[in-house]
Amino acid sequence: MKIQKSAQDYLEAMLVLQKSRGFIRSVDIAEQLGVTKPSVSYATKRLRENGYITMEKDGLITLTETGLRIAEDMYVRHKVLSEFFVRLGVSEEVAREDACKIEHDLSDETFEAIVRHIEKRG
Repeated sequence: MKIQKSAQDYLEAMLVLQKSRGFIRSVDIAEQLGVTKPSVSYATKRLRENGYITMEKDGLITLTETGLRIAEDMYVRHKVLSEFFVRLGVSEEVAREDACKIEHDLSDETFEAIVRHIEKRG
């Protein structure tokens, strides 16, 4: 399934909000991603139309099974890549920023090789 990078970022942000706050609201997504509320409205409309989220009448957002799977994949990639870069000696802030930049484009083969490398090194 092909999904745009920005949609992956939104889904990952939603997962992080769900984990940290127990709920997902548009205003919190805007704050987390540093985007405008209209941008979030547009993105959530598209994500809803594509079956990645549902929205309640009170504005609360829920990830669907498909949306959750994508969000978790991006979240794991981000965490693993950040950890890998920190182990290489990169500062945590730069490691997080760089992980965000490449988590979408990195092939499964390369990502799995990084995971194996980290596991070997302990």
